[in-house]
Amino acid sequence: MPNGKTGHQKAIRDRAQRMWRDDGSPRGRFGEYLERARELQAIVDNPTAGELPNPMTMHHGEMEPAQPVEEAEIQENLGEFPSQLGDQGDHLQAPMTRKKARQFLHET
Repeated sequence: MPNGKTGHQKAIRDRAQRMWRDDGSPRGRFGEYLERARELQAIVDNPTAGELPNPMTMHHGEMEPAQPVEEAEIQENLGEFPSQLGDQGDHLQAPMTRKKARQFLHET
């Protein structure tokens, strides 16, 4: 095993042990802390790995996005269905349309 790899594994193990001790050293759960430490180390090593490029600005307007961006007003036309936890009209299904947002801002 190369030296860099063992140093990396040691750093993960040390982090897991610190977290495990801070939580009172729960018996039989060190594996969970080891997995958390691996995830945290991956975030530290690759901080931008989870970021996807914005499809609208990716090609400077030369290419249309794979899925069209729809106005919130379209969702409003679809209506809403009652559920077990609420009646029709209890929940907002989509963000406010621009028109409603302007009206709301002028009212307050």
